[in-house]
Amino acid sequence: MSSDYQLLLYERSDATVTITMNRPDQRNVLSLGLLEELNRAFNEAGRSDATGVILAGNGKVFSAGHDFAEMAGASLQDTRQLFATCTQLMNTIQSIPQPVVARVHALATGAGCQLVATADLAVASEDASFCTPGGKGGLFCTTPMVAVGRSVGRKRALEMSMSGDPIDARTAEAWGLVNTVVGAPELESATTALLERVTRGSAASKGIGKRAFYAQIDLEQSKAYDYAIEVMASASQIPDSQEGIAAFLEKRHPEWGKT
Repeated sequence: MSSDYQLLLYERSDATVTITMNRPDQRNVLSLGLLEELNRAFNEAGRSDATGVILAGNGKVFSAGHDFAEMAGASLQDTRQLFATCTQLMNTIQSIPQPVVARVHALATGAGCQLVATADLAVASEDASFCTPGGKGGLFCTTPMVAVGRSVGRKRALEMSMSGDPIDARTAEAWGLVNTVVGAPELESATTALLERVTRGSAASKGIGKRAFYAQIDLEQSKAYDYAIEVMASASQIPDSQEGIAAFLEKRHPEWGKT
């Protein structure tokens, strides 16, 4: 466990890094300090030889979003820095090569919901709920809307953003915000099982694929294919790709990382 974090827990078990928001008394609100530590933790995980990352929260909720106590009376410059740091974290999560799975219980609201939408994959417990509450308050959830809108589509994202009403876990699953919903006692094991499935195969190839997915997803189709052709053709030349092809033809298990 890395010990230089004050607001989160960073734990390594075998090939998995678990990053746990650890402000339970504050409902894991995303203060500037926690955002900075999360960004540093994900960068640390991304530079490591871990094959997968789990994002979780300690306490009664996953995350209650931005820290309004910190935002009250803050200057435009300070508020802009807060949202820029939050955006940097979201970009970091999607830029590291490892699959990132959010393990969500109870409540993920505002920027906490943004974290779920940003993670590559998400598993939620049946008691979980998700909302972008600004629509029924005084500050519209504009930055969370970026990630949520890319997960659930325009109409549903606008319903969430404009109404501010929460959706339950089964609705989040049907809308594509989370991958699967399980009973609370199974949340940890189901998250681990999903991570095990998505970290099979070559880690090098998966890292290339993850970066390519986010690069192409908002391109028009012809440009997306042009980009994907170049990425896949280039990736076919790396050692793991050639090993995978050879193993398939020779009907044997591949040995990843061979040079």
